[in-house]
Amino acid sequence: MSNFRKPAKRKLVSEINVVPYIDVMLVLLIVFMVTAPLLMQGVKVDLPDAPSAPIDDTDDEPLIISVKADGTYYLNLGDDEQVAKPLEEIKDTVAKVLRQKPKTPVLVWGDTDAKYGLIVGAMTHLQQAGAPSVGLVTEPPSQ
Repeated sequence: MSNFRKPAKRKLVSEINVVPYIDVMLVLLIVFMVTAPLLMQGVKVDLPDAPSAPIDDTDDEPLIISVKADGTYYLNLGDDEQVAKPLEEIKDTVAKVLRQKPKTPVLVWGDTDAKYGLIVGAMTHLQQAGAPSVGLVTEPPSQ
């Protein structure tokens, strides 16, 4: 008999190596955190400055109607967000969405230079479409 031993066979490990997956997950988390603020889309309007409280956070994405200073209306729904729409068409579309999801918040982005009557007209049409409340979006005042 010899004094040399056979090396013990190592048992195969069938567990997954988690470390690379955690690295990938953290990189994706950072990418999404950086790009999330950039995803805000819609028509560029100069919102008025006013002190206001933030709206309640809901899981539903809000319907946003933009009113530009020249009197055109835009709806942030679908692929044609940058296309001006008549107020009646927006009213019909909002009514269809609210029939499907009645808890969807409806917001109006009114340009600072837009006439008051344009914004009130949009709010009236949205309430006729079935929106229980219509919120106005403002920018916090600069200090």
